[in-house]
This record gives sequence, structure tokens and C-alpha cells, in this order.
Amino acid sequence: MQFVVDSLRQRGKIYKKMQEVTPKELGIRNKIKIYSATDTNNKFWAIFAVSQKSRILMKDVYKFEEIFEKLVLLSEKTFSHKLIFIDAPLCSKAEAALKEVGWKIQ
Repeated sequence: MQFVVDSLRQRGKIYKKMQEVTPKELGIRNKIKIYSATDTNNKFWAIFAVSQKSRILMKDVYKFEEIFEKLVLLSEKTFSHKLIFIDAPLCSKAEAALKEVGWKIQ
């Protein structure tokens, strides 16, 4: 979590509250870090941190969207921003699809 906070602080993003949501709470088995955050303007952010060795493909984009929908149902919040930290090679089609559905890629 410290990596995510430090990275966001360098970009000028400050959050009042940041809570980690475990994949087990969402009923998934993926190795992904999921955070629900509230910024200083009381807007909700969904933050995902993905670290894997293999390339991120279109199937992973669909998987991230499913996880996001489960997060919305669990937290009962309307997230105005979606941010994803990717520490893996990213397919160009997957990158375009993520941007199309509203993800900000870091």
C-alpha cells in the first residue's frame, strides 16, 4: 500500500481515507491489490495494483471490469475515478480498451 500512496503523492493526489479490499471479500482468486479511496473533494476512487510477469491482454481487461463491478456492489459507492497501476507488459489493444472504459493507467 505504501508504494501506491507514495506514487500518488508524487503526482499530487492526496486522499483522506484509503481502505484495502481483499480479493477474498469480493470472492475472487486473483493476485491483485484493490483499494477504495476518498479524496479531499469527497469523490470516490477505485485503485487497482497489478503485478505479474505475463503480458496483460484483453481477457485481463474483462477480468478487471468484473472485479470493479463486484467492488461497486460490495462497497455500495459510485466511483467517479478508476486508476490502475500495472507492473507488467501491456498489450496495445488492452491499453486502448482500458482507456475506453474509463481507466487511468499508471
